Amino acid sequence: MAPLTNISHILSGARTSLSLCLFLLALTGCAIAPPAQENADWSRQKDRLQQLDDWQLRGRVNVRYNDESHTPRIIWQQQQLQYNIRLWGTFNAGNTTIVGKPGFVTLEQDGEQVSASSPEQLILDQLGYELPVSYLEHWIKGIPAPQSRADLQFNEVNQLTQLVQDGWTVSFDDPRQYGKVSLPRRVELTRPRNDIRLRFVGLNWTLPTALSSSN
Repeated sequence: MAPLTNISHILSGARTSLSLCLFLLALTGCAIAPPAQENADWSRQKDRLQQLDDWQLRGRVNVRYNDESHTPRIIWQQQQLQYNIRLWGTFNAGNTTIVGKPGFVTLEQDGEQVSASSPEQLILDQLGYELPVSYLEHWIKGIPAPQSRADLQFNEVNQLTQLVQDGWTVSFDDPRQYGKVSLPRRVELTRPRNDIRLRFVGLNWTLPTALSSSN
């Protein structure tokens, strides 16, 4: 009978070890579960935000570039393809207004006005840092820009939390519901290539009545 007893003990130990392994695997599986993927909810949200071309936001933008940091206030008004961006509150921005549309942009600062075909180059030349307006028009709403492919990352409730596009990493935080659409209150842009970071904080949105209504 002794051999049978030993076999019984061995089988019992094996079952215990197997149960423990399954338990640990379950815990591990929970810990490394992949984020949610693109789905119907995200597609509907993206379609609504792509159609949102009339809006205004207010907040602050912290700019860190070339070991300098500034935090001007910002008001951005978008009407279809035309934009009006006002920056003020720090010495390098002064009271700056950027007005533009595809192919033409004007920057006015302290009574002086300059124009160019690219907002990015104009802002870099005049303010000393990069503000990727052509992409940011889309990123600030929480969607990728249509210019190129983007890698998207979602959380467990199918909200877009990060995208990587053309060397920029864009993170979204603190989404708020405005009727039919959800918009971020905080957006952070980083580009490791030249150590630039733009952090938009305290964003408050004003939308057309048709979208801001929950009906």
